[in-house]
Amino acid sequence: MTVLKCIAVDDEPLALKLVETFIAQTPFLQLSCSCDNAVEAMGLIREQQPDVVFLDINMPNLTGMELARLLNEQPGPLPKIIFTTAYNHYAIEGYRVNAVDYLLKPFSYEEFLRAANKVLHISEESSNQPQSFTLDDEFIFLKVEYQWVRISLKDILYVESLKDYVKVHLEDNQKSVMSLISLKALEEKLPSSKFMRINRSFIVPLDKINSISKNSIFINKTEITVGEQYKETFKTIVEKWLK
Repeated sequence: MTVLKCIAVDDEPLALKLVETFIAQTPFLQLSCSCDNAVEAMGLIREQQPDVVFLDINMPNLTGMELARLLNEQPGPLPKIIFTTAYNHYAIEGYRVNAVDYLLKPFSYEEFLRAANKVLHISEESSNQPQSFTLDDEFIFLKVEYQWVRISLKDILYVESLKDYVKVHLEDNQKSVMSLISLKALEEKLPSSKFMRINRSFIVPLDKINSISKNSIFINKTEITVGEQYKETFKTIVEKWLK
């Protein structure tokens, strides 16, 4: 049976205890740890690498929504987020940070279980498919408006984040593709052996880089700056090329 590691985050002791109790009642959930603030939660998420985070929104210093945005900007695997909040006006923002569900306090165990089952379904669905694309993979599918569009990996020049959308720039004067997906989510779909995120807003295919300067790469005539947090990883790749 699939078991999902969880972290619970809430600054209200009773609310936190309720989530802990619901997790304990659910056979496929395992509580790794819990905490009462988002700052501590960020460190625990990096350390524990949970599958799902039950995350309150209104917390001092750093809100749950701000934490979710920060996680979306970080390289590496992203846990599934289920927001728990007493306020219903965050639903749209929750969608923008790819939250799986949004539980409005006070919520029942039935509602909690329904949200947890969504994460389980996503996890099991993913486990029946390759977790990452191999070198033989040639395309991905992206949802564009009301249909799924097949995009050949060899045609991608670079990918640009535009708020809630990504814009996939294509070769040979093909029309760019806009899809309602975060850059983080798309990064996880692309093979890391071929593509690299080089700043908060761009992913580039390594074989399309024409030239490199101290702080930028060039794809045709487009210059893209390498972000500070990505420089070390990019430097390692460049050093391999130059050996």
